[in-house]
Amino acid sequence: MIDEEDLLLIFARNPVPGKVKTRLARAIGADKALKVYLRLLEHSHKIADELECSKRVCYTESIDEFGLLDYFKFEKQLQEGDDLGDRMLNAFNTAFEDGFRRVVLIGSDCIELNSDILRDAFEGLITHDCVLGPATDGGYYLVGLNTMITPLFENKKWSTPDVLLDTLLDLQKADKSYAMLPTLNDIDTPEDFEKVQGLFA
Repeated sequence: MIDEEDLLLIFARNPVPGKVKTRLARAIGADKALKVYLRLLEHSHKIADELECSKRVCYTESIDEFGLLDYFKFEKQLQEGDDLGDRMLNAFNTAFEDGFRRVVLIGSDCIELNSDILRDAFEGLITHDCVLGPATDGGYYLVGLNTMITPLFENKKWSTPDVLLDTLLDLQKADKSYAMLPTLNDIDTPEDFEKVQGLFA
């Protein structure tokens, strides 16, 4: 039975050559980088499909109703905002306005992420205001909230090594509780890809 109070948001780029995994593409080429991204996108959707909760895919450019991953039949919407922080803030606000009580947001860059970690994230939101999944690059691959904490998405230099630390400082300033999930690798660079290449076999 689907828990109607829980929502999983998946942030995804539209899979267009030259517009996904651009740092990786400079090393392995746009076509190969696209194949890596499609594998990551499929993995993200597969583990999401194993959860008993509502799911919503948030695309960057356009909604492809009949795309590669349409067979998952997840709800789809567009990301809205000038930068990543704005887009995440708007996605969370919309989710809470729609009546969801626990909302977890992931990207589509982490091949190490699994459905057990996602379940732990929702469970963590029963007793904590926020859950975070730290990434090895200093950012995070997952953020979950059971109440809106706007400062988490403001005044950040996204895709830099200080994002997680700045987020933790914001949580402390706001006197909000949080739980941490395992640290995993996001795949953005050739070095990231080399670390987890075996998972793509």
